[in-house]
Amino acid sequence: MSSTAQELARLAETIRPETKAFIDGRFVDSASGKSFNTINPATGKVVASVAETDREDVDRAVAAARSAFNKGSWRNLAPRDRKVALLRLADLVEKHQEEFAVLECLDTGKPVLDALNADVPDAIATLRWHAEAIDKIYDAVSPTSADIVSMVVREPIGVVGAVIPWNFPLAITAMKIGPVLAGGNSIVIKPAEQTPLTALRLAALAAEAGIPDGVINVLPGYGETSGQALGRHRDVDCLSFTGSTEVGGYFLKYAAESNLKRVLLELGGKSPVIVMDDIDDLGPVVEQIALGILFSQGENCSAGSRLLVHAGMKDRLLEAVIENFKTWKVGDPFAEDTKMGAMIEQKHMERVLGYIEAGKREGALVALGGNRILEQTGGYFIEPTVFDGVANSMTIAQEEIFGPVLSTITFNDVEEAVAIANDTKYGLAAQLYTNNLHIAHKVSRAIRAGTVSVNCFSEGDQAVPFGGYKQSGFGGREKSMLAHDQYLQFKTIWMQLR
Repeated sequence: MSSTAQELARLAETIRPETKAFIDGRFVDSASGKSFNTINPATGKVVASVAETDREDVDRAVAAARSAFNKGSWRNLAPRDRKVALLRLADLVEKHQEEFAVLECLDTGKPVLDALNADVPDAIATLRWHAEAIDKIYDAVSPTSADIVSMVVREPIGVVGAVIPWNFPLAITAMKIGPVLAGGNSIVIKPAEQTPLTALRLAALAAEAGIPDGVINVLPGYGETSGQALGRHRDVDCLSFTGSTEVGGYFLKYAAESNLKRVLLELGGKSPVIVMDDIDDLGPVVEQIALGILFSQGENCSAGSRLLVHAGMKDRLLEAVIENFKTWKVGDPFAEDTKMGAMIEQKHMERVLGYIEAGKREGALVALGGNRILEQTGGYFIEPTVFDGVANSMTIAQEEIFGPVLSTITFNDVEEAVAIANDTKYGLAAQLYTNNLHIAHKVSRAIRAGTVSVNCFSEGDQAVPFGGYKQSGFGGREKSMLAHDQYLQFKTIWMQLR
């Protein structure tokens, strides 16, 4: 039976997170001896003081990862044995799921029950899915003449650097680890400085699961120091980054200026939510709209932040959306009835509030919210916010806010809806609500986005690829079998027979 929020709150009072870097199978201090504080966004108080890694630590971790790769203690294991180890890791995460939920809540400020019932199960399922795929990926023999054997084989790419965002730290760390380790690679993980705790705990369990020393390394630290050093390192073969489009550009630059390492980018979004005028029951639609922009405080790259609604039903839909948003209680992440927690940090809260002010200046109307709340807690809370009268050219319709802010834009026909939906530099996700099968098929094809959800807010499951068009992604896809190929090299072996 699932734990209650109250039980998890008691666990939070006694938990003692790991705070050292994890290099070559051991927890170690940073080379400089420096540390930094990770802050609880819901209280503004220090959770722990964590080792602050830098270039020297990156060198140590990459060397450990390279040594482990060269020794072959992981990559040369039979696929079934790598599968067993990854499944054992998933089992250990499940065994400690309450601990992971608490650490995730303390680090991110999200409701602890969301962490327990969504984030942690997703991480477990991710590890298991990729583990089960390990011994089901086949090499190929190409058609040739009788005197030739032509094989196309997959080989691990080597040392992978993974830079993790702060919004879903455990789930996205698992999303990287799963296919990276499935292919026989080693990995150096740089979690976001705001949220390092679950990655460190995961590393400890990986060692317990039997994954060899050096195969997984975790370096808490800042992006401009340890993140950049990892991106520029000449012995890193591949860099996988999830985060903002701006920072993704830096990693392309670092690769170009170092060793031309493969760069995989899963970046930002400004996802449209298109509601056609043929919808007869608004209730389920409104529930999905709210989930799409308010879940995880709107700090989600695929959040449905632009509500594109047919002019003929805008007033009716907007009224229903506002009434629904009012039911989303914002507050203590350890309260049973909290549906929305805190922004990740004060700097980000101020950034979101800045976008709200920009919307007002440019002529959009605040239909709901727009304010910081619960300031007395010391936390960084913003209430659900809805703008009406938004033009798609406005800042709030073009730039990724990464908060609980919905911009309402009207359209008059399908063609205009598609044009507005595509009028953005992003192309990560979209939602479409319609009862018309023809519109569903045509509009889904016309929208330039990596995932189009029809009559729901969803990113699919582990079996389907996730990633974006345009400035929402570059170089590969998360999830599905495609995630495996991006961490592998393809080799042709052409053999002349005598």
